[in-house]
Amino acid sequence: MAKTLGTGRHRALIALLIAKRESAGLTQTELAAKLGEYQSFVARLESGQRRVDVVEFLELADLLGFDPHEALDRLSRIKE
Repeated sequence: MAKTLGTGRHRALIALLIAKRESAGLTQTELAAKLGEYQSFVARLESGQRRVDVVEFLELADLLGFDPHEALDRLSRIKE
């Protein structure tokens, strides 16, 4: 399997998460607190230095108020 960090889909995922956090009116620090993590955890996700696993993705969708199925459908249509 090829590396996924930095691919078009990974960049689109990051952009989606940033946009959803901002539209929820949350800072990185506030989102981190809701996740029980440090701000640096969110910063690493949003800078593309860290992958988002499925369970984290579902928790982020719940906290940020977006449909994970719809988001994955959109991401699946992105060609590398």
